Amino acid sequence: MALTDIRPTVRRRIARVSSYVIFIAIVVIAAVTADWGKITFNFFNPKVAGKLWPGILRAAWNTIWYTVASFGIGLVFAVVFALMKMSKGPFKWFAVAFIELFRGIPALLTIMIMAFAVPIAFPVFRPIESTYLGLIGLVLVTTAYTAEIIRAGIEAVPRGQREAARSLGMSHLRTTVTVILPQAFRIVIPPLTNEVVTLLKDTSLLFIAGATVFSKELTQFGKDGMSTYANSTPFIVVAVFYLVITIPLTYLIARLEKRMAVKK
Repeated sequence: MALTDIRPTVRRRIARVSSYVIFIAIVVIAAVTADWGKITFNFFNPKVAGKLWPGILRAAWNTIWYTVASFGIGLVFAVVFALMKMSKGPFKWFAVAFIELFRGIPALLTIMIMAFAVPIAFPVFRPIESTYLGLIGLVLVTTAYTAEIIRAGIEAVPRGQREAARSLGMSHLRTTVTVILPQAFRIVIPPLTNEVVTLLKDTSLLFIAGATVFSKELTQFGKDGMSTYANSTPFIVVAVFYLVITIPLTYLIARLEKRMAVKK
């Protein structure tokens, strides 16, 4: 019997079972041929992992702090730029230029420019630690991306809401602040939460700016740990810390999306 004579459901079942068999075969071959002694020593070394404490806790705290600071500051500026982009006149084009610039340039390049080029051009920035200058670059990138999210949320609010508020005698500013923005934020909560998860991982880009003992984030800490102990275990431990932080956030995003879907 030709394969084309088999019913589609049976073909899909055969394809699914075949993929499982192939996957299991690859895992078994990898497990049999791997040098588990070297893997354990180089990637899961408990002695090296023990030496990372308590410094890694400070690095984890720095990662969280950088994320919160970047998102909090970026969110405030994002609201301003979103409203500017939706306005008319020179403010609109300034906002468009800002958003397109920092969305178009890689975040790593923005951080490098802020950390190394800006202090050369502007002496006032030279006393500031390069890590925090890099953080400013991350704020600029966050502002650009978040502004587009908020703008989409504002445009998703039904036009009748604004017209109803204006018919009650509310000013344009009061209507925007008390009527439009609260509804827009409710709409964009899931993508904003997703932006936080992305931003948390993007803080790893700050390693390019360098750091002191007290300002290292997780990736920089793992890089220094690997150099110090000539072992890759620090990167595995850092990866676990990232998962401990990001998995609850991704779970929160899923819950928010389900709740928003039910309300719709």
